[in-house]
Amino acid sequence: MISRRSVALTLVGAVLSGPALAASRHGSALKMLDPDNDGTVDLAEAKKAAAALFAKLDPDHDGTLDVRELRGRLTAKELAAADPDHDGTLTLDEYLAVVEQRFNAADPDKDGTLDAKELKSRAGRALLRLLK
Repeated sequence: MISRRSVALTLVGAVLSGPALAASRHGSALKMLDPDNDGTVDLAEAKKAAAALFAKLDPDHDGTLDVRELRGRLTAKELAAADPDHDGTLTLDEYLAVVEQRFNAADPDKDGTLDAKELKSRAGRALLRLLK
């Protein structure tokens, strides 16, 4: 027989693993990307986070990221589209251009900032993959 307590714990677990957990993840992403604590991420903050991540993702320090170093942040098709010189890698400037495109896609109201709701959107999640 299933006790009320086990049912309650199961329900709590389901709630925490669903939208509440996703909201807390995006809330923590907002805190991580928002050094001025204004509750939003602007393009400069996003690019600063992206540049710091780029350096971490480039262990061979050759100034480029290949598909292996990008570790699933971009699909092969997205990498090809973001690679204007078609060398199979992204420079920091090319990476930041993708960040800016995704930032703009996640900013439907065009106010130049992203709030937690915008970061939870599909476009916001695509941006976060390039920043975390």
